[in-house]
Amino acid sequence: MLEPDPAVLDRLRRVRGLVLDMDGTLVLGDRNNQGLRPLPGAGPLFATLTELGLPFRIFTNGTSRTPRQYAHALQALGFPVSDDGVLTPASSAVDLLRRRGHRRVMVLGGKGVTEPLEAAGLETVPPLRTTRADAVLAGWFRQELTFDALEAACDAVFGGAQLYSASQSLFFATAEGRQLGTSRAITAVVRDATGAPVTVVGKPALPALRTAARCLGVATQELAVVGDDPELEVPMAHKGGALAVAVHTGIGHAQSFSDLPPERRPHLDLPDVGALADLLGGRR
Repeated sequence: MLEPDPAVLDRLRRVRGLVLDMDGTLVLGDRNNQGLRPLPGAGPLFATLTELGLPFRIFTNGTSRTPRQYAHALQALGFPVSDDGVLTPASSAVDLLRRRGHRRVMVLGGKGVTEPLEAAGLETVPPLRTTRADAVLAGWFRQELTFDALEAACDAVFGGAQLYSASQSLFFATAEGRQLGTSRAITAVVRDATGAPVTVVGKPALPALRTAARCLGVATQELAVVGDDPELEVPMAHKGGALAVAVHTGIGHAQSFSDLPPERRPHLDLPDVGALADLLGGRR
């Protein structure tokens, strides 16, 4: 690992909160996001954050569970994550859909998407033909996906609904290797059929970072964003003026980040979150 720039280390010492990716950064699970196991350095990182009193939120682009269910899964691994310590694209979707005046949302996804939206007062409807909706939101919808559901989503968009996606990541990291992201696959079909643009509500969209910053009570520029995917966490950090920290335990490896144009590279490029814990230890 190269010695970090002293100016970057000084900035790291001044961050007031962290946004942490989950899969490929803190844990890995199977292709259905079950059987989570900690990745190297996760335990020491949480110990350091607790010792320093640094607040954090975990932001996963997964929507197979509700944010609270993700939190409970991480708690079961011994991580000091509060019940409201995990955010998903459903969390940031609530902020964005409300701001845009949407009230009735067709969801291609399960309770991991519908429950947070309904808890915020939004109406969710299943992907059925002739169902009216203001918006169509695609999330984790793997075994349940049918051609009829895709047709219903297309009909809703033809009828004026706006199209949203939890993520446009082609892959996500698992212990079984990279797996195809469902929301990108779904919206690719709907976009191809309808010509409608897709708005991303999860990472790397700026609204996702703003949702995390609001929950932490700090400005986006006061955050460090940590993750393994060169197309997600690092670009999101740059969009919001946050400190971008890359790790090599998931989708990305060392060359994934060093080959990026200089303006798109992470401020810190580390082997794992344990190395970040060591650097944060300098704040003691």
